Amino acid sequence: MTTMAPERPAAPVGDDAVRRGELAAFLRSRRERITPEQVGLVRGPRRRTPGLRREEVAQLSSVGVTWYTWLEQARPIQVSAQVLDSVARALRLDRAERSHLFALAGTADPTPSAVPAGVPPELRLLLEQLEPFPACVQTARYDILAWNAAYQELICDLDALPPEDRNCLWIHFTGRVRYGDPRDREDAKRAITAKFRAAMAEHLAEPAWKCLLKRLRDASPEFREQWARHEVVPPAEPNRPRTFHHPRLGPFRLTFNNLWTGPYPGTRLLTFTPVDAESHEKLGRLGAGGVHAGRGATRPDE
Repeated sequence: MTTMAPERPAAPVGDDAVRRGELAAFLRSRRERITPEQVGLVRGPRRRTPGLRREEVAQLSSVGVTWYTWLEQARPIQVSAQVLDSVARALRLDRAERSHLFALAGTADPTPSAVPAGVPPELRLLLEQLEPFPACVQTARYDILAWNAAYQELICDLDALPPEDRNCLWIHFTGRVRYGDPRDREDAKRAITAKFRAAMAEHLAEPAWKCLLKRLRDASPEFREQWARHEVVPPAEPNRPRTFHHPRLGPFRLTFNNLWTGPYPGTRLLTFTPVDAESHEKLGRLGAGGVHAGRGATRPDE
């Protein structure tokens, strides 16, 4: 009679392994639902893979094919917030799916949350009372938390942007500024890049800052060129007047000032004021009404 050796008990599966397995399965399911046409790729005649291939997701995310393959194979690799952000965008994840992705990866999501925060009612009331002067509340990272109607009319249709795109750097370097003078735009881009670099010195290890930097580098060759110059300007550096060209009102000149809302330079109230009587009169005709709070506003201490 043959005696069979008792089976060894299965090794317990750790929480990290379970989480990696769930993450791998989730990524595969999201990848398989996206067609090449949805992301601007050509479907070849021999394609058998449902949805995108792994190498296509890696290309769209600007990450290595091997690294992304290991991620879908549930291997124990380190996953940064910036890379997860790129993968989430490549896979076109919605807010709930994105939150799930970061939760499975055990990494904090660096983009704005779904709940507005950091702008008290008193500050929102002040924004409204500043009409017709354009004004907004922004963080040290230049995320725009709230704004009045005049600011939106002058700068950009912020209501139409997703929360993560409501950022002054992003708006400047993706060409969304409405009425800025072309000669002033270049100077404005240089100044805001230098101020962002100076501010980032105190936040080099923070995922939200690194994620924004990566997005800007990926999206704008002009930003990459500016960033490579390593120019720095203090955030409180005085600003020279800038010219705006409105199609209905014509040109007018404004200057802007930062009013800090705390003891340290961080979250601030940015206000545009006219430099002459003609510009003042045109601002009065720009339009009025309402204050807008970003639906995905970030916390001021991020």
